Amino acid sequence: MSSPAERYAAARRQAAQAAQFPALDEFALELGFDLDDFQREACQSLERGSGVLVCAPTGAGKTVVGEFAVHLALRGRPGDPVAADDPVAPPTRRKCFYTTPIKALSNQKYHDLVARYGAEQVGLLTGDNAINGDAPVVVMTTEVLRNMLYAGSSTLQGLAYVVMDEVHYLADRFRGGVWEEVIIHLPASVTLISLSATVSNAEEFADWLVTVRGETAVVVSEHRPVPLWQHMLVGKRMFDLFHDADAARKHDVHPELLRYTRETARRLELGEGRGAGPGAGRRGPRWRGPLRPDIVDRLDREGLLPAILFIFSRAGCAAAVQQCLAAGLRLTSPEERAEIRRVVESRVTAIPGEDLSVLGYWEWLDGLERGLAAHHAGMLPVFKEVVEELFVRGLVKAVFATETLALGINMPARCVVLERLVKYNGEAHVDLTPGEYTQLTGRAGRRGIDVEGHAVVVWSPETDPRHVAGLASTRTYPLRSSFRPSYNMAVNLVGTVGAEPARALLESSFAQFQADRSVVGLARQVQRNTETIEAYGAEAACHHGDFDEYFALRVAIADREKAIARQGQTQRKAAAVASLERLRVGDVIRVPSGRRAGLAVVLDPATGGFGEPRPLVLTQDRWAGRVSPGDFTTPAEVLARIRVPKHFNHRSPAARRDLAAEVSGTGLDRHGGRRGGRSRQVTGEDHRITQLRTELRHHPCHACPEREEHARWAERRRRLERDTEELRERVSGRTGSLARTFDRIVALLTERGYLGRDGAVTDAGRMLGRIWTEADLLVAECLRRGVWNGLSPAELAAAVSVVVFEARRDVDERASLPRGPVADAVDETLKLWGEIEADEAARGLTATREPDLGFAWPVYRWARGEALAKVLGSGHEIDGEMPAGDFVRWARQVVDLLGQIADSGGATPELRSTARQAIAAVNRGVLAYHTSA
Repeated sequence: MSSPAERYAAARRQAAQAAQFPALDEFALELGFDLDDFQREACQSLERGSGVLVCAPTGAGKTVVGEFAVHLALRGRPGDPVAADDPVAPPTRRKCFYTTPIKALSNQKYHDLVARYGAEQVGLLTGDNAINGDAPVVVMTTEVLRNMLYAGSSTLQGLAYVVMDEVHYLADRFRGGVWEEVIIHLPASVTLISLSATVSNAEEFADWLVTVRGETAVVVSEHRPVPLWQHMLVGKRMFDLFHDADAARKHDVHPELLRYTRETARRLELGEGRGAGPGAGRRGPRWRGPLRPDIVDRLDREGLLPAILFIFSRAGCAAAVQQCLAAGLRLTSPEERAEIRRVVESRVTAIPGEDLSVLGYWEWLDGLERGLAAHHAGMLPVFKEVVEELFVRGLVKAVFATETLALGINMPARCVVLERLVKYNGEAHVDLTPGEYTQLTGRAGRRGIDVEGHAVVVWSPETDPRHVAGLASTRTYPLRSSFRPSYNMAVNLVGTVGAEPARALLESSFAQFQADRSVVGLARQVQRNTETIEAYGAEAACHHGDFDEYFALRVAIADREKAIARQGQTQRKAAAVASLERLRVGDVIRVPSGRRAGLAVVLDPATGGFGEPRPLVLTQDRWAGRVSPGDFTTPAEVLARIRVPKHFNHRSPAARRDLAAEVSGTGLDRHGGRRGGRSRQVTGEDHRITQLRTELRHHPCHACPEREEHARWAERRRRLERDTEELRERVSGRTGSLARTFDRIVALLTERGYLGRDGAVTDAGRMLGRIWTEADLLVAECLRRGVWNGLSPAELAAAVSVVVFEARRDVDERASLPRGPVADAVDETLKLWGEIEADEAARGLTATREPDLGFAWPVYRWARGEALAKVLGSGHEIDGEMPAGDFVRWARQVVDLLGQIADSGGATPELRSTARQAIAAVNRGVLAYHTSA
């Protein structure tokens, strides 16, 4: 208990602060809780008139600082000017824009501010919604503010504060540049409030903010309001990762954990592990970690629910829910189940019953009622929103999620589980970075609810506890700019400030700021690499002859073999496609490889004339689904025929069981005497490889007894030379790199008529300045050349889809298209893209992404009014049907581009009318519900 004197002194300090920061004192009284030190420090800087950068962990309460900016805007200032014709008028109203990176966050923040200040004071502007846009406080996505700045919108009048929530998004390689555009272009009179996750180069970012925005206070807090405890689950035993906080600071792993994991790994090597036995195979025992239902049950028993279990695979998330259901897990009470059903039914009333069946609604609902759910980008948006709502309310207890959840709306948990520390980034499987690990585990610990949060990593033989300790303790994840000039940006900048000032603006970007600082370090690395290359060359030298020449022959042979292998793969794929196209209902075939290997009967040949064939089959293991040519290493061969009932329902377990029994009853061998072997397409030896191998054998170095040792050093040198050449290019291109890129873009736009020779923006340039898409120049060229004129609404939707869609994974062959006008329009689009790409290559510019045809059929069929089941089945996907969430997301992007065409001055009146009709045709069913949600 403090003494009266101490209480008196504290009261005096509080009164002095209230006198110095009256607005903050008002704001703090309304909050109902005490401000943390970092929140108070940031708010005081803001009230003094300074901009502020706040870096703090997830869940620390950064948004309080943004909300204080809202309070300042609505409060007004006694010293603000009054209207000349009304001396008793209130102070001039000031505005605050609150920007977020994603629509879901904007919607959530809008509802929060409406609940606090009233609907008349708060507006919302996103790609989908426009509510009360002239309000003094407007929540919006960052792109909306960028577009306002370029258009010189009257809504910007009176703007005093801009809050940029999640400003670390400027590192995003697809959208990050928008944040820098806004920061650079905001009027100097606007105070900027930047809220960021903890980054290690906050001071560098703040230094840049000072150069472009003036005085900016930096407030960094690494304190988590809810302590986070790190654990590892090894088999059935849970260990603390660190013994205490001091050990965590030193990265010292708990000795008992180290001893137990080493002992477990040793037993596995000796064949004593859980995976040892008849099925272990030649490579020794295989570790089988704890089952997912067992993990959830363990968390439930230890009072660690609600939990988010991160599984870096959409299929893995769905499979985890099914495994928990099959294990009989039930985490909810009867009252909770009734409330879950009520919430779900109220949210899906607008979705037709036949669509719900296609979307797996009943299985999803069954999981929810038991307190279990998946959460990933492939889900229908309304399904994801329901999962989020039920989880926040504590009705859903365990969510299996991909890492996208960590970037979404506020959805904290008591515990976070990481099944693996490796994820697929779209190109390769890569280790989690310390920043990603912190972002994921930062969800654990709900402020005001939990005393502590818990992060659990599931151990496997590939997981070193010391590596996990490094991830958990490292604070070196810097913010890196992803800013680069685009065609749209160039015409807008030139039109707004002129060519020379535009170059100066680009030079003031955070990207250039970082580039100029990094050249010194890169040059040092080049020098070190050069010395190492010389050392490697000495090790590779051979007294028998020129080893560089010999090694070049080996490289040429390897390159040739890879080329032939790719050619053989293409031939096998073509043979498999042809064989699948010939299948009929009732044909019994053998799936030679993949998870569904074995006998199967064809239920639906799916020869619809679009994409590659994906017949619907039932395997003898009772799995029903579509297979693709990728499942067939050899052409599909009809082994027998059986009768399939006319109205066979493949969703009925009893029907699947009976028909699968008939498949097994054919007596055919499940594997056909060969376990997924590949047919040998190439019977003869390639002439060029034979010639190279002859030269290799006759080379003097081939006889060297240390030949392979020399080759290893030569390979190291080759890789380092390649890396060093890339570094040299980066050094030469860094200084003034953005301005040079901008000059090349301006030259290309001038040649194509978007800018005049005098630097003025032409009519075509003004049209390009209002196209907001990655392929902005290609869209503008299509409008100028009339590529999309004369199409029907459904044809237009399909034709424009190719410039916005991008498949999650590369597919070898080109997707098919609806014949006629769509195919003609897409061919013209591809021709234009080829011309643009050639111009870009000639000028050393980053190429515009090649149009992707994979979404043309789905959006075409949807716009024609076809059923959702058929639409999803027509996607050009490797894994079968297109996920509903992906369909909705890409359809929304098609609608967005159609909206830009409908408003474009460069489109004919007929095309604008068709675009509006196409929007109406696409916005139905699950799309219409998503629009209104």
